[in-house]
Amino acid sequence: MDTSLEIIPAIDLMQGHCVRLTQGQRDSKVVYSKDPVAVARKWEQSGARRLHIVDLDGAFDGAPRNKTVVEKIRNAVSMQIQVGGGIRTPEDIGDYLSLGINYVILGTRAIQDPDWLKQEILNHGSRIIVGLDAKDGFVASHGWTVTETMSAASFALDLEEMGLESLIYTDVKRDGMLTGPNIPALATLALTVHLNIIASGGIHAIEDIHKIKSIGLKNIIGIITGKALYEKTLDLQEAIRVVSAPTKNNSL
Repeated sequence: MDTSLEIIPAIDLMQGHCVRLTQGQRDSKVVYSKDPVAVARKWEQSGARRLHIVDLDGAFDGAPRNKTVVEKIRNAVSMQIQVGGGIRTPEDIGDYLSLGINYVILGTRAIQDPDWLKQEILNHGSRIIVGLDAKDGFVASHGWTVTETMSAASFALDLEEMGLESLIYTDVKRDGMLTGPNIPALATLALTVHLNIIASGGIHAIEDIHKIKSIGLKNIIGIITGKALYEKTLDLQEAIRVVSAPTKNNSL
């Protein structure tokens, strides 16, 4: 996996449409496009090298629901794609990888069944990413509807011990709020583990990109942004320029 910091635009799917939710609440849905393939092409043309897709129906239902749309996006763009949402069986993982998806994101079952997760990491290596969704410092699961008793930091350490290479860290309370990312929590997590970390949740403006970059830790490798792009409070090309610009000191 490329360890340079990159901007990763997000496409969240519900009933085949490109939507965004606020704090993962199903009834907060806003439809931004009925043509997610066109949206994916737009982000690629703007310079994105990786795309983040979440099957929200799948996350709520516990099984993939938008695989056909994901396949259409995969066939339309050449950038890397990571997909999550309701992926809870080896068959689901295999189906996505066979479509040419680069990375599969595991969430709820990864939390509930560590032995299964460890086996899937052994089977697929760096192509497995775990979504570490946190609410008040604790792990959130089941489409963010359940807060577990395990702390986010403890779970991350367990994942590292299992041999996982990368995780996506989302502060649920920040997601879709455009209030800025939780910089202290992100920095603390990045110092706690050596895993590659992709930051998600709360990105609003270019200042947020600068703040994450200024943490200066090499294991923070990506920034996912969705609502800020759709609401036009963040310009994708500008964000890519910011993370691509050289810094005098890029590690603590």
